[in-house]
Amino acid sequence: MLFTTKIAGVGPLLLAAASNVYGATTLQVNLNDTASIKTAAKTVAENLISYYSGNKPGQTIGILPGPPPAGPYYWWEAGAMWGTFIDYWHYTGDDTYNALAKQALVFQADPPQNSFMSPNWTASLGNDDQGFWGLSAMLAAEVNFPLAPGEADWLEMAQAVFNTQAADDRHDDECGGGLRWQIFHSNAGYDYKNTIANACFFNLGARLARYTANSTYSDWAEKTFNWIRDVGYIDKNWNIYDGGHVPHNCTDINKVQWSANAAITIQGVAIMYNMTEDAEKWGKPLTGLVNRTLEFFFPKGVMVERACELSDRLLCNVDQHSFKGYLLRSLATAALMAPGLVRDPIVKTFKTNIEGVIDSCLADGTCGYRWNVGKYDGDVNNGPAGQEMSALAAFSTYLITEEQAVIKPLVTNSTGGESRGNPNAGEKPATLMSMSELTGKDKAGAGVLTAFVVCSILGTYFFLATGIGERKK
Repeated sequence: MLFTTKIAGVGPLLLAAASNVYGATTLQVNLNDTASIKTAAKTVAENLISYYSGNKPGQTIGILPGPPPAGPYYWWEAGAMWGTFIDYWHYTGDDTYNALAKQALVFQADPPQNSFMSPNWTASLGNDDQGFWGLSAMLAAEVNFPLAPGEADWLEMAQAVFNTQAADDRHDDECGGGLRWQIFHSNAGYDYKNTIANACFFNLGARLARYTANSTYSDWAEKTFNWIRDVGYIDKNWNIYDGGHVPHNCTDINKVQWSANAAITIQGVAIMYNMTEDAEKWGKPLTGLVNRTLEFFFPKGVMVERACELSDRLLCNVDQHSFKGYLLRSLATAALMAPGLVRDPIVKTFKTNIEGVIDSCLADGTCGYRWNVGKYDGDVNNGPAGQEMSALAAFSTYLITEEQAVIKPLVTNSTGGESRGNPNAGEKPATLMSMSELTGKDKAGAGVLTAFVVCSILGTYFFLATGIGERKK
């Protein structure tokens, strides 16, 4: 068996042109062997799950350690992690983590409303945070992820998220429309309308439209995508920027480019193209976005988070350490949804990128953040779960390049989808009672509770208004 040899300062030198096998100091992978790729993914998955303790006594089901200062991870990242594990199952067939993912999503959906809006996360709850959990639920519906009878199904959860975000109280006319970053007025960032919040809403609408064939979702999706473009967050060269502030009419555009913004946007556009086959409206944007994204984030064929992954220092925070995986997962979906348009450049990029990923991983599945340095970088300062998620996504999605690998298509309700959904999900919390249903004791208790809640809200407002605990994405 032939291995890749490293020469300092030169990079990898293949001992034989046909060799696609990486050696003993790194995770051993034969890129010509589907089973070997799956084994590598399994090793990384085992490493990733080691950062999760929500299934242990005294811990909170579904979340990674946090949020700060209790631990490094905000609530939303766990939602993205379970989506990564669902994709891992979809691509590899390994159901080892299905029970944990199912338990996490059901618990964090916060039944019976199932809109992923638990009061526990109010102080840091953004439309993007809720959106990432909703996208994982949507993925579960699209891949027929198992769910026990009698529990709210995955489609219902996704619809609940969408309905809460489509509600009038989430939208205004500032900047011509669009969702704000934060849901609640008291949260730092409420005056910011950003790409990621609107991309999540667009993406979810597109996928719900494809799954249900309901034009209400596609109308919202198209409206939202047009707003993102019209406000200037996507420029004529298909660069995707971060956002702008309401007091400036969103004209003070922060032109930083994050791969997560590109990821969620590209996937939504690919879904809309797959559904409509409209070359002008969706095919042209898809091609433009994919080509520019590959050019920008994969210099020399290996992914770099250019806004924070600098050549001389690493500025990426905990959130940003997980972004690479979202782009790889979304590009894989785009390749499957629009093979005639974008599969070839995506597959070509995946084949060069995976070499850097393998170089970054040790034999036990511990993977670094930098994929372009030819070795494990030892970066553990900002939450190792993020780099493990990205590496797992890289190995899982690489299977789309293997001709012998069988990738099941994303289903809809007319092509075998088992989630039946509820179009009214999330519109009214089932726990609310009308005044006519309240007894005298209820009303007396409510008076005491109201006083307590008012005091709590005032205390929380002070906490947030001072900037303490503000998220940095």
